[in-house]
Amino acid sequence: MIRHWLNLARCLMLGLSALSLAVYAAGDPIRIGLNLEIGDVSSTSDDAIRLGVEEAVAEINRAGGVLGGRQLAVAVTDNRSVPARGVRNLHALAADQDVVAVMVGKFSPLALEVVKELPALRIPLLDPWAAADGIINNGQSPNWAFRLSLSDSMAVAAVLRHARERGLRRIGVLLPNIAWGRSNDEALKARVGNSGVSITATEWYNWGGEAGLMQRYVALRQSGAQAIFLVANEREGAQFVRELAELPESQRLPIISHWGVTGGDFWRMCGPALQQVDFVVVQTYSFGGARNDRARALARRAQAVFAAGSPESIPSPVGVAHAYDMTHLLARAIDKAGSSRREDVRQALESLGPYDGVVKHFQRPFSPANHEALNENDLFFSRYQADGRLVRIRKP
Repeated sequence: MIRHWLNLARCLMLGLSALSLAVYAAGDPIRIGLNLEIGDVSSTSDDAIRLGVEEAVAEINRAGGVLGGRQLAVAVTDNRSVPARGVRNLHALAADQDVVAVMVGKFSPLALEVVKELPALRIPLLDPWAAADGIINNGQSPNWAFRLSLSDSMAVAAVLRHARERGLRRIGVLLPNIAWGRSNDEALKARVGNSGVSITATEWYNWGGEAGLMQRYVALRQSGAQAIFLVANEREGAQFVRELAELPESQRLPIISHWGVTGGDFWRMCGPALQQVDFVVVQTYSFGGARNDRARALARRAQAVFAAGSPESIPSPVGVAHAYDMTHLLARAIDKAGSSRREDVRQALESLGPYDGVVKHFQRPFSPANHEALNENDLFFSRYQADGRLVRIRKP
């Protein structure tokens, strides 16, 4: 039902976008390619990222576009969360010379495969969600990938810090046996030594192929864990929460979660079980704390499009905010480069000046040595409320 409503809203938005382009047309538009998981039926991250991009594009076009009058447009492709489709989509978008850059969605395994194609295709890749360290730390020179999101190393550091602050010194780890899981495993091994927290055991589950996770949870609890670090998306995460809620309260360990679960309809999939589990999730942004008029305007628009009852009910909020800011940064890079030539835009992204965004004030978003716009200090934890709002946990 939600996806059906969003599709109707999207049709209206596309119609308005087409009208906007007709009014402002000044030569062929410069296109931003979107390579998203549209066919993933439980995902909300694709709708969130797309809305963030389209809202930024509409604002930029109303202000006169880029390069003295050229308009921006959006080219959308569906990878269905399948890496091979993501690679094909990237090649198709790169073949269109009007496409200046391509933005990916939330799935790290797909983004990691796409990154391998960048040296040959020579097109900037913009990442507003996918967290695997190797997307940016890819060993390529020049580096064509730019991220405005957290990385797994940032997430792991936040998880260890949160556990320590709560006096949870022993954690068990539940990881998917895919590239995203391996990225988190490597980040944990690199950071746990001086954290004051120890890993009691690590359990690997089959991505999309296990009937339940309770046997693996029991093994982690028996290893002496006081809490569980969960790396999952919405399907596996909701399944795990429902299983955990069936246990006696004394056997339910706190769950400290990576943010993949927030990229889908996790709250509804969990149902009442979510309120029976101590579940927190790492985040980088909340519309409940909109920092400026631009953020408040974006929140109002997202609430209207997604029929959200409050700013904190907007689905996949980090996707909306990150994609919006990333699109504005791209437009600034195009203007700074003085052209839509991809290499010029890549270099311009590395030398942008201050930008007061929705997520934060960026003094210098990127540099030749750093393609991560966010850092560990931008992370915090949130908790789902009974009405579905995802609310930031405020420290005492």
